[in-house]
This record gives sequence, structure tokens and C-alpha cells, in this order.
Amino acid sequence: MVKDIDKLLTKALSDRGLVNAKQLEAAATEAKKADDPLPAVLLKQGAVTEEALMDVLSKELKLTCVDLKELRIDKSVIEKVPLRFASYYKFMPVKMEDRVMTIAVAYPLSVKTQDEIRTHLGYDIETVLALPSDIHDMLKANYGLAAATIDKIISHTSPQRMEEKRAETEIEDIEKLAEEESVTKLVNQIILEAYKRRATDIHIEPYRGKVRLRYRIDGVLHNAPVPPEITHFYSSILSRMKIMSNLNIIERRLPQDGRTSVKIQDQKLDLRISSVPTPYAESLVIRLLPTKMLFDMEKLGLAREDLPVFAELVKKPHGIIFVTGPTGSGKSTTLYTCLSQLNTDKTKIVTIEDPIEYEMEGVTQMQVLPEIGLDFAMGLRSMLRHDPDVMMIGEVRDKETAEIAIRVALTGHLVFSTLHTNDAASGIIRLIDIGIEPYLVATSVEAFIAQRLVRSVCPDCKTEDKDQPAEIKDMIARDMRLSSGEGIKFFKGKGCKKCNATGYFGRTAIYEILLVNEAIKELILKKVSSAVIKNAAVLNGMYTLRQDGWRKVIAGVTTPEEVMKLTESEKDEPSAPPPSVMPQGQLMAPGAQQAPVAGERPMTSRRIYKRLNTRVNISFKVIDRKGMPSKKAVGKEQYSVTEGISAGGVQFISNEAVSLGVILELKIDLPDADEAIVCLAKVLRMELRDEEDAPRKGFYISVCFLDITSAQRVRLNKYVEEETD
Repeated sequence: MVKDIDKLLTKALSDRGLVNAKQLEAAATEAKKADDPLPAVLLKQGAVTEEALMDVLSKELKLTCVDLKELRIDKSVIEKVPLRFASYYKFMPVKMEDRVMTIAVAYPLSVKTQDEIRTHLGYDIETVLALPSDIHDMLKANYGLAAATIDKIISHTSPQRMEEKRAETEIEDIEKLAEEESVTKLVNQIILEAYKRRATDIHIEPYRGKVRLRYRIDGVLHNAPVPPEITHFYSSILSRMKIMSNLNIIERRLPQDGRTSVKIQDQKLDLRISSVPTPYAESLVIRLLPTKMLFDMEKLGLAREDLPVFAELVKKPHGIIFVTGPTGSGKSTTLYTCLSQLNTDKTKIVTIEDPIEYEMEGVTQMQVLPEIGLDFAMGLRSMLRHDPDVMMIGEVRDKETAEIAIRVALTGHLVFSTLHTNDAASGIIRLIDIGIEPYLVATSVEAFIAQRLVRSVCPDCKTEDKDQPAEIKDMIARDMRLSSGEGIKFFKGKGCKKCNATGYFGRTAIYEILLVNEAIKELILKKVSSAVIKNAAVLNGMYTLRQDGWRKVIAGVTTPEEVMKLTESEKDEPSAPPPSVMPQGQLMAPGAQQAPVAGERPMTSRRIYKRLNTRVNISFKVIDRKGMPSKKAVGKEQYSVTEGISAGGVQFISNEAVSLGVILELKIDLPDADEAIVCLAKVLRMELRDEEDAPRKGFYISVCFLDITSAQRVRLNKYVEEETD
């Protein structure tokens, strides 16, 4: 029967032009030699795809094709078939009706094989076709990862030995078991599965009577099903991992860290293995890192208009560039990409890290060893004696390290480092808080770059998402200063084999690049808050993390959920929009729209805050391009609000013209007898006042608040609402 099927399949594939005669002849020879089915050999040789092969077999043999991933298989059906039996015959039990079991196979079974399955199971069988990869995945999902290996170990182990394993405490026995081929294969399968699923970390966690295995894929942990019998071999898995990474297998009470290397296909991986004691056993986390990685600036996730800005920073002859963000936000990858741009025969690059994430040829890399006194500060002092041109410090953690880094930057070196802060502007405050003088920060730091990693929509199952609420479009339009959100389209992944049914494949970074220009330096020297600095940077064209995230949402790279999960709402921040005309003739930020008028949402008729027509006393000073009050500033004259005041901005009368886009320092006296509200504001509109009964000519000036605090904004809003009720 098999020969008849092979002839039928050969003719069908040839007639349809899917496989040529030479490929069929080579596959037939290999199938006969290896005693494998012809379809399996054709797939192995890549002569035909799984989908095309299933289509041919289904139509020629009149067999039903099923999508196993769409089926819900009852647990009772799976329990009727031992794993070793299903694995041996390569089928997946699907359903059971009236003592007839339906099984999914990749290739038609011979009569002899069908009889063997009937005899062993005790049921009549019906066969349907399914993709070979789906059968393999479903066996793992329903029976557990490496279940066949564990089943094989158990079947070759006597009951007495199994009892010994459950109570095993002798180190010599554990070490011996760790070197057994079966346990080695089990560990290798766990690592191989992680590599195939693009995992960055493997978590093996023991609990009472069970072991949980999880993979971190694209920053999210996913459970990997394992058979319950794995608990009997957990001590052996631990010992194997410890031996691989040169850890002390006797020590079980203290945390340990080790590393080893493995080769998978043509890829060599570094494994960073960490163990910590728990009440039941040691918990393991294994990080997978490629030993060789291609660092490409264009693949970091930078917007097209930000690439030249980033490239100019890397070319700086001296200074410090800080990359900020939480653990796991991709800071190290960004730093290594910068170093790769500078890694030439003419440049000496030295790094000090904890730990060394990636090996980079041509770069001298130093590992921090606190147990012997080698910390960042000590390493930095030693690095200076190696005549470096460029230095990279894994992290600035204390005042001493920061002071040395600044001294190095001021003496003509380019320094890269990281800080753990939520945004770019907070990096400035962090340095000042740990004791660095503001003038040193202002003169040594070139830029603060905040970043996050968002998951990318899977390109294979990407589709338009029409279910997003209208509020999301409104939010994006408000944050990006667009006239409306009508033209915005969202995309999502439906879930496919490539993305493990998650809808996401890979990650990209969103950035907030704060350049320390003259205006920012003046603000640093004045020790203003991070909110003031951030808004000044926005006025100079900086996109915030959320705004950069929205750019990627609009481009279809990621989803709104990813951006909202990792960034703070712009509404909650005292931020200003990128202006259409920047102060002192600076260029408009790419993609920016005209800022809103006082109390209104940008470019729309709907307002965020209520507006009140009333009279309050206001004074203002014009701020020059260095962030200081102008010599021509109006200081003591009082002006009255005539058109409106809100928590977003005001419109008042001035007897002097003020240029559009300039920054004012406002002082607003509310009738509530509390202290005056002082904040920065940007001039959005100026109109000539032409009222017949006006005592004097003047101008209507409309401004929006820039750095007003949350408390002051709440106070203003409360005042307006109380007066309008």
C-alpha cells in the first residue's frame, strides 16, 4: 500500500509541477535507504512545503485535513494513549466516539501499522491528515516538553532506582546521574526548545510536588508544559546545569552565578546560569545570549529623523552619553551598537561591565568583581592607564563613579554609560541627587537617551485592527498634536505558527533623546525640576517616549496596548506640544502640529479643561534663548485676563507686542488668597486689541502653560469650575 501511495504521490506532485523528476528520484533513493516515508524525505530536503504536500495527499487519497491548533482535544482522549506509543507512530489522538478513535497523522499509515495501533489501543481507528509540525507541537503541548525523553528514562529505570531518585541526597550519585546520557539529552532539549522559540531566558522553578518551566519570549513569560514526572529528575537537572557552568554542586544554600557556551546549529550561545535557594530546591534562571551579534543602528528602532541625531552623538570627540531606562529595556544593546560604530583600528575602546553582556572583538572588556574589590570606580581608574579613546561604563551607581566618569569626559574622552531612571530628564536630577554639581553635569554630558522595548506586530499574521475604541485615536491625536485621529489605522497580529500564536514577533525600541544644548545647560545650572527640563527639550523638538511609541503605532509597527503599558500618559505630565514655529526661529519638530489655544484640545473644538471669562492679575517676563529673563522683560506691570483662563492656558492683554513662540515666565494671582502661581508659558497667538470702549490700545496674548505643576493645575481647574457653577 505504501508503494502505491508513493507512486500516486509522485505522479500528483509531478503533474502539478511542484517537484521535478530529479528531486523525486533523489527523494525516492533517500527514502529507500533510510526506510523513511517518501513525504517525510521530500519535506526534509525542502523539495515541497508541508501545506502543499497535505493538499496533494488530501485530494488524491480523499482524506480529511484538520488544523490541530484550532481543535480542542479532550484530556480523556489523550490519557488513553501513552506518549511513547504516540511518539513512536507519530500521531496525535484527536477524539473518541463509540469506541472509534480519530488520530491525526502526517502521512497515510500502512495496513500493518493501523493493525498494530488497533491491537495496542484496543479501539478502531480513523485517520485524518495534519501538518507534521503541528503534530509535533501538539504532542509537546499536551504531553509536556521532553516527555518522550522522561518516559524513556523511566522505562529503563527499575522501580527500586526510581525510589532512590526521589530521596537522593548523596552528591556522588547526583553527579553521576548528571553525566548520564538521558539527563544530558533532557537538559539539551530544554535549551534547544528555548532557542527555537526565540527565548531570552529560561526559568526552572521548583514548588511542592511540581516543577514549572517558563520561557521569556519578547519580554513576556510563557509557560512550557512539562510532564509531572520531571520532579523526580530535578536534582539531576540542577547538577547537570551546575557542572556545565562550573558551579559548586555541593553548595545548595547560597545563590550562585556561572556561565557556559553551547552550539546550536551554526549559532554559538553564551548561557548565564543563576541559581537561588528556595524551600523546595534551587531555582534556576538561564539567560541565552548569542556570542556574535550584528549591531546595526538602523535596526535599533530609531525613527528616520532621529538616525542622524544619534550618529552625530556617536561622533562627538568627548563628553558623556547616558542611556536610561529600567532593567531589560535594551540599554546594553544600544550601547554596544554605539561602540560597534566606533570600533576601528584607529580607536582604543575599553569597557567595564557587570556582567559582560556580549563579546566584541577589538574591544577591551573588563568584568566587575566586587568580591575582590574591583568595582566600577576602581576599574575606571585602571582603564585610564590603558590610553583609551572611548570608554563604556556598565552603570553609574554612585557619586564616586559619576565623578570619575565626568573627569574622564572633561579630559577629552567619549564615555557611554547607563542610569536607571524613568525618562531622559530624570537622569539629570539623578546625577545631581547623588552629589554631582550641576555645572559638571552641564559641561560634561552631551545627551540623555531614555528607551523602552515594545513588542512588534508579527508580519506574517498582521491585519488591521478595527476594534480599537475611538478614545485611543483621540489620545494619539492629542499627544501628537494632530488635527484629528480620523486617518489613523491600527494593526495587530491574529496569531500564527511563526509568532507562537501571540500576534507579536520580536521587539523594537522607542526612544526619548534629550540633547544637552545651551538652553538645557542653563536650566541645569538653575536646578529646575525635571518637568521644566523635559518641556524645554520638547520645545526644541524632542519626542517623548509615548510620542515615539505613537509614531510606531501609526506606522503599524506595534499596538497601542504595548505603548500604553510601558509609557506614562502625556495628559498627566506638564508637557508642551512640539511647536509649529520654535522660539528664536528654530525649526519645527518633525510631524509636529500647531499647539492648542488656551484651554482647548489641539486643533479641535473640544476642550480638555473648562474656560472662565474673568479678571485676575497677571505679570510676565520674556525668557531669552538661554533660559534667562530678557533685559527687556516686563516685570511689574499688571494685566487682566479678559477672554479666558483655564488649567491649560490664559489669554490676557499686553500693551506691548510679544513674538509668537517665545517663552514667558508668568505670575498669576488668583483671588483665593494663596501664593501666586508661577510657571513658564508659550505664546501661541497675538491679536491687535481694537475695542471702542477700551481705555488704551494693546494686544490679546494667548499662551499655554508649559511647566505648571500638577497641584497648580488642579488649583486652577478647581477655581474655574467653582466660578462657572
